[in-house]
Amino acid sequence: MNRKTGLLAAVFGTAMLISMAGASAQDAKEIEIAAVMPLSGPWARLGEESKIGAELAVKQINENGGIKALGGAKLKLVVVDGGDSPDKFKNATQRLVSEHPDLAGGMGAYVSSFTLAVTEVTERAGIPWLTLSYSPKITDRGFKHVFATSPTAVKQADDGMPAIIDMAKQATGKAPTTVGIVMDNTPSPVGFTKNMHGDGLKKYGLDLVVDEQFTPPLSDCGPLMQKVRAARPDFLLLLLTATPDIKLCLEKLTEIGLPRTRLPIVNNGGVLGSPDLLKVMGKDLLEGSIFITANWGAKGQEDFIKKFEDETGEKWVTQDSISNYGHVMLLAAAMEMAKSADPEKVNEALHSMDISDGAATFFPGGHVKFAENGLREEAPLVIVQWQNGVPVTVWPKESAQAEPVWPQ
Repeated sequence: MNRKTGLLAAVFGTAMLISMAGASAQDAKEIEIAAVMPLSGPWARLGEESKIGAELAVKQINENGGIKALGGAKLKLVVVDGGDSPDKFKNATQRLVSEHPDLAGGMGAYVSSFTLAVTEVTERAGIPWLTLSYSPKITDRGFKHVFATSPTAVKQADDGMPAIIDMAKQATGKAPTTVGIVMDNTPSPVGFTKNMHGDGLKKYGLDLVVDEQFTPPLSDCGPLMQKVRAARPDFLLLLLTATPDIKLCLEKLTEIGLPRTRLPIVNNGGVLGSPDLLKVMGKDLLEGSIFITANWGAKGQEDFIKKFEDETGEKWVTQDSISNYGHVMLLAAAMEMAKSADPEKVNEALHSMDISDGAATFFPGGHVKFAENGLREEAPLVIVQWQNGVPVTVWPKESAQAEPVWPQ
């Protein structure tokens, strides 16, 4: 090789290195994903728990090399407060989509009515959207970019009610025969009780002796709880979605002489396990209360739970934290599968996903596969109970951190 040829080779080699470095830098650009949560209003604490879980997942993915199929691209979480009504959520999501046109995907928004509003916007924008919300309406609209990781409220009722009745029977030696329902009119409680009004509970051997519904937030729970006191059901389905409403009703129950040791309380959703309830109510008011939920820290997740508590300062892992942690992990897994952050390719990867490791381990059942309508197939539920000041998983047996205790 003469000097001229060597010089040309060196120049060409340098140019190639610069080109490769440029390509690598381009591949490794920041990838935006979004979280639309209620960070103000009655559901703010649940939104905060959701945000904490998503932020921790983003932090850990970035610390572990980012999206490896995209040259180590780092994730950036864009968090938006949707407020306290469907209209506010819809407006907030429209601004999000306008200001961040390159979103690879997103998650939210906790209350089903909020999620229904959000996903109208994200569907039109072609953004794959993950949610833990329970309403079957979310995946029954023919949308192609919506993915629900929770069992629907209807399925939670169908699977959860027999388990609750069995708990009572094992503890007392006889099945309960009467039940009361006090609920707000948001889509999740409406879905949960879809087949319960009138004679719908007869299949469980139950008579419905109280049936009350209201629009949240409550200003006074007294009249509702007086009706419960007069009817004396064997247990009460207290189906509320806002922390302040739960506080009002549990305090009123105790005030009129029906503490948890005498009237079993069953809720649906993760709100009854909010750390804020322990702060504002104390463990005695919550002791023994039970809730059916889509996700919770459980047996087999001890390492994750400890790391979560150490890094966030939270006292335990709630449905909202672990589900949104898992949602970020699912989006990351989809990007790795698609080798792209293009939202349509991420969407296709989510639709074709069938995994039982990695991101799937953060959901009950440890398996993630979505049906054509975006609903996670065969998604099981868990039942959680307040015991000694902590909400712990008590059902199913393979996930239980403690044995259930039926208040008598």
